[in-house]
Amino acid sequence: MLKLPHSTRDGISFIDALFTSTSAVCITGLTVMNTSSDFTIFGQTVIMLLIQSGALGILTFASYFSYFFKGGSSYETQIVMSSISNTEKIGDVFKTLKRILIITISIELIGAAFIYGSLNPALIPSIPDRIFFSAFHAVSAFCNAGFSTLQNGIMETGYVTNYPFQLSLIFLFFLGGLGFPIVINIIKYLKHRLKTIFLRFTYGRKDGHKPWIMTLGSRINLMTTFSLIIIGFTLIFLGEYDNVLTPHQGIGKFVTALFTSTVSRTAGFNTIDYNQLHIHSIMLIMFLMWIGGSPVSTAGGIKTSTFAIAVLNFANLARNKSKIEIYNREIANISIRRAFATIMLSLLAIGMGVTLISIFDKNIPILQIVFECVSAYGTVGLSLGITTKLSIASKVVICVLMFVGRITFLTVLIALFKRVKYTSYAYPSEEILIN
Repeated sequence: MLKLPHSTRDGISFIDALFTSTSAVCITGLTVMNTSSDFTIFGQTVIMLLIQSGALGILTFASYFSYFFKGGSSYETQIVMSSISNTEKIGDVFKTLKRILIITISIELIGAAFIYGSLNPALIPSIPDRIFFSAFHAVSAFCNAGFSTLQNGIMETGYVTNYPFQLSLIFLFFLGGLGFPIVINIIKYLKHRLKTIFLRFTYGRKDGHKPWIMTLGSRINLMTTFSLIIIGFTLIFLGEYDNVLTPHQGIGKFVTALFTSTVSRTAGFNTIDYNQLHIHSIMLIMFLMWIGGSPVSTAGGIKTSTFAIAVLNFANLARNKSKIEIYNREIANISIRRAFATIMLSLLAIGMGVTLISIFDKNIPILQIVFECVSAYGTVGLSLGITTKLSIASKVVICVLMFVGRITFLTVLIALFKRVKYTSYAYPSEEILIN
């Protein structure tokens, strides 16, 4: 569709169309062509639809299509979808998927309304153009894609200091990066709190029983998410106060630092020139890009739960504890194994990407290559300006990294390797010296 004559103004090569569609479906945001000047309204609409389909997930659409066309769904399909949507009851799978669609559309509509209200009519005089601009950026922000129809991204004059517009984007990619199960869990918790308050003030009842509404996964991911945002904001604000934050005044410095901290975890928008950052800020942003957002979300990276489990495991090993216990719960051993497999495979994928690109494009500095590969694997979309300079071979490497980063390397291995059947026997265990 991007190769169609009406999609671009001056045509597009096959590799650039492949790169753009991969970046859109994998909700990354890396671009080899300017979305504003090189693509028509039709081409931008195609990109927006690719972003939306990639964020919701092909399996989500496939499950609905099978449900509608076949008049139901098999038991095996419901088991698979229950693991993907993180539902405890198999019967709640399609109810959860319906909630996902409703939540996605509702949040994007609210975000588009906020964006529309924050725009300066003098910059976009036409009402239809403002509506399309708002819809495109709402979808791109909530899906954590980072595509923009502005010539210079959010750094465009008239937008880089439009802080209500930036706060609207923060609201969207924060909710998108939380993950659908956590958003649904938060809604359930808020309903419970409102009901408790209503009963207390209406009937004077105070229920001593505290039901377990917020799941362990929601608690861990929320705590990790807020911690990363606060740490990132503080370090960027203090480290770049007299550097890239200099053009901003007052509240603008806070919003820009918060925007940079939040967007670095997966969204890909930019209100600053990342080439002007201090080296310690670049390292911090790469770290945030590598972690990414929460599971079953529109974000990429190794995920906040993976990082949290790794940190908890480090602390437990230091205290000589054999179990990871938090919030009066014990984390299952399979989760710990998956977390460390995800971490190692992510480093392997990024390392392979850096090695290949450094061979194909020897003239590009290694720091910029590492930044690009981490951004691609984390499906972030931030760049130090080398995306358009990459050779065809390097573009293919980045496409593979974006794809593998979106579905995770572990998923690729699970798809390639034959599953071993469960065995009832167990060999004697033996401890191996590590250090």
